[in-house]
Amino acid sequence: MKKGVKMYNPKSTKAEEFISHQEILDTIEYAEKNKDNKVLLNEILEKAKLKKGLTHREASVLLACNNYEINNEIFTLAKQIKEDFYGNRIVLFAPLYLSNYCINGCTYCPYHAKNTHIPRKKMTQEEIRNEVIALQDMGHKRLAIESGEDPINNPIEYILESINTIYSIKHKNGAIRRVNVNIAATTVENYRKLHEAKIGTYILFQETYNKESYEKLHPTGPKHNYAYHTEAMDRAMQGGIDDVGIGVLFGLENYKYEFAGILMHAEHLEALYGVGPHTISVPRIRKADDIDPNSFANGLDDETFKKIVAVIRIAVPYTGMIISTRESKECRKSLLELGVSQISGGSKTSVGGYYKPEKEDEDSSQFEVNDNRTLDEVVNWLMELDYLPSFCTACYGNNRTGERFMSICKDQQIHNFCHPNAIMTLKEYLVDYASEKTKQTGEKLLLKEIDKLKDENRKQIVIQNLEKIINGERDFKF
Repeated sequence: MKKGVKMYNPKSTKAEEFISHQEILDTIEYAEKNKDNKVLLNEILEKAKLKKGLTHREASVLLACNNYEINNEIFTLAKQIKEDFYGNRIVLFAPLYLSNYCINGCTYCPYHAKNTHIPRKKMTQEEIRNEVIALQDMGHKRLAIESGEDPINNPIEYILESINTIYSIKHKNGAIRRVNVNIAATTVENYRKLHEAKIGTYILFQETYNKESYEKLHPTGPKHNYAYHTEAMDRAMQGGIDDVGIGVLFGLENYKYEFAGILMHAEHLEALYGVGPHTISVPRIRKADDIDPNSFANGLDDETFKKIVAVIRIAVPYTGMIISTRESKECRKSLLELGVSQISGGSKTSVGGYYKPEKEDEDSSQFEVNDNRTLDEVVNWLMELDYLPSFCTACYGNNRTGERFMSICKDQQIHNFCHPNAIMTLKEYLVDYASEKTKQTGEKLLLKEIDKLKDENRKQIVIQNLEKIINGERDFKF
């Protein structure tokens, strides 16, 4: 082994060992050499059909393949695995930005510390309350809170107080039932506090797994520390958070490198904790304030992007996959059938903006949104495409998290819970928030989805609960 090269070890807790730079380079080289090896490609596909996942090397060979027939088989298999694990359900959520104060120097984010002209905002608890009521009035039940890294303006105490505020608000029939958290890497003690605050998933994007690129993209601030950032999920697990979400920002580094890195991270979590990532996000860099995505040399075209989503779905069949409103309506449509199981709707990426739209000269958005439709428009669109929009948080509410969730999901049995729960939460949405057009579309869809329920006892409970929802009761869970 070359001097100074870190040995690859998925069970290590050291970032440069479970994300080994040399292993990624070797993987890319191996994939390039074998991208036309039909015998190997077919062997990998046969393994993938077992729906137990693939290694980062096997998946990288599929990603590198340019054979038309093989690629068609990859897309077909991705669709089948998505159906087998997640059915036609699509979970909906919204981001809630608490503060854009930040002391980091990230070169791809307008919240970087040197940006002196973007309005800096931090919501008070009363402002958070107004935002949450506005989100509840749309119909949202699940939020992902976001905040810049600033120990003075955004300490952990502020985050915890905000979570408590969000959970405390019950407006009409509205309630936020799951708060996922996307904040900077922190300590085991702080992760324990977040766990005690009853968060859902802890989400942190790696941005890039290439250490050299990472340090250049994060020249200043605590985020510059590659190891501390990359090892955050280990500390989160140690703090009791067993649902974690990973992701990279495609466009910062070579996509083949990031692809291998994200799968190695998933393998590491599986190897060490027995629980892989609850979600994998695949955002692409977008225009924002003083950020020009064209200044980054690794932009990703739509066809390559679709292939990445499809192969991740095959390689990590159990994980939820997230696409935000960074992507257009057309792009999101194509990715839904290939593996995506969660999308945002009616999103704002600014601090505030749900309750009271920002003035043009006060725009605090983190990035430009490419899908500006309302939540109701997104819900109706999904149903017209024959998807079942879901506002379900029952797994979280019934402590089906971490290893417990994964064991059910990997056995392809999670639909026994998620399908009826999705039906009931959609009914809540139709009764409380939907437009007349969406109600008509939804009621037709519900009849079809109820008919799919194979367990007669469960079906009758769902039908009874739907009647109770019409009469004002809420939040039924299987």
